[in-house]
Amino acid sequence: MDNFFDALKMLGEENSVETELLVEKVKSAMLKAAKRAYPHSEDRIRVEIDPAQKKFAMYIVQEIIDDEPIDENEINIDTAKTIDPNAVVGGTILKEIDISKLGRMAALSAKQSIKGDLREINREQMLEKFEGKERECITAKITQIEPGRGTATVIYEGTELYLFKNEQIPGEVLEEDTYIKVYITGIVCKTKKPIVKISRTHKDLVKRLFEMEVPEIYEGTVQVKAVSREAGSRTKIAVWSTDANVDAVGSCIGARRSRISAVVNELNGEKIDIIPWSEKPEEFIARALAPADVLKAIITSYEEKTCTVVVPNNQLSLAIGNKGQNAKLAAKLTGFKIDIKPQFDAATGEPAPELSDDVKSVEPMPEPETETVETAEETQETAAAETAGETQETAAAETGEETQETTASEAGEETEE
Repeated sequence: MDNFFDALKMLGEENSVETELLVEKVKSAMLKAAKRAYPHSEDRIRVEIDPAQKKFAMYIVQEIIDDEPIDENEINIDTAKTIDPNAVVGGTILKEIDISKLGRMAALSAKQSIKGDLREINREQMLEKFEGKERECITAKITQIEPGRGTATVIYEGTELYLFKNEQIPGEVLEEDTYIKVYITGIVCKTKKPIVKISRTHKDLVKRLFEMEVPEIYEGTVQVKAVSREAGSRTKIAVWSTDANVDAVGSCIGARRSRISAVVNELNGEKIDIIPWSEKPEEFIARALAPADVLKAIITSYEEKTCTVVVPNNQLSLAIGNKGQNAKLAAKLTGFKIDIKPQFDAATGEPAPELSDDVKSVEPMPEPETETVETAEETQETAAAETAGETQETAAAETGEETQETTASEAGEETEE
């Protein structure tokens, strides 16, 4: 019997189930098995399990009579007195059932019932623990790195989660027995076997990290308006202050860059541009192209979300970025397709016609009553894709790839300062 309670304890630990709850599930399973073995006594069967005293027994409640018993539900008074001298006719006595004689099918049924109960308990515990943490950041410990595939097993409050290679920051080397922050993107298969999906590449991980480091964001004084990210390389985050006396950008950077450095270190050195958000699209787009300076930004279509910006010739490659990255991130951040043009035509030397005072942004369209998140995200993705393609061609015509990389790197450091 000791082996039973040792196995019960181990089963509870493996499944993170309290012993009391597990005992109730085992009682229920054994009761079902006994009722199958004794179909005429199902209302008279009792199961007792006491881990403290290591007692496990099953009984049939027999009625004491003075005649010959018809079945196992009855017992003659004379026989009853040999068990309990105080037995009386009309009373009851407990007859212990030999558990080993329940039969193979009954034992198998009990085993399957316990397994089913454990699955349901695990499902409920998983949902209870993580449903309130969807789209949040948690700190987990890396317990194992799978060779070859690179999948990292992490543990959070006794639950194992899996960080797949495509959800890890490119170039990042994870180590066992270290702690990392991951973003919970969602829970799938909630009605069966829940799977918690985690990521370190999701753009909202950066937002959550800033919430953890910047009290003004957590309290709502500073708001994160938009985030665009190329994991492992660069992130742009647009912030805005609800209090004129609070500097949104300064709050995120912190004294001696302490706050932004904490986020950068957690992201393995990923560069972060903090952009002051503006309700004026032209102004926001111009700021989003940092570290490049924008001479003029013009909205060409609110309906198609397109705009044209003019930058100094020597900053064209900087505005576009290495492989179009800066322009692509700016497009994702603002939701506009951005056409970047130099201040002077490379062939004729003439200034860009957009610089003329006569060329102005089109009037904004009336705000639609509703706009789904999916539509906004699709617009951003389309803008990013088209901007990257258009601006890379312009970059090739105006500057060399080597100049782009050097300038972007140097100016990027200045922006972070």
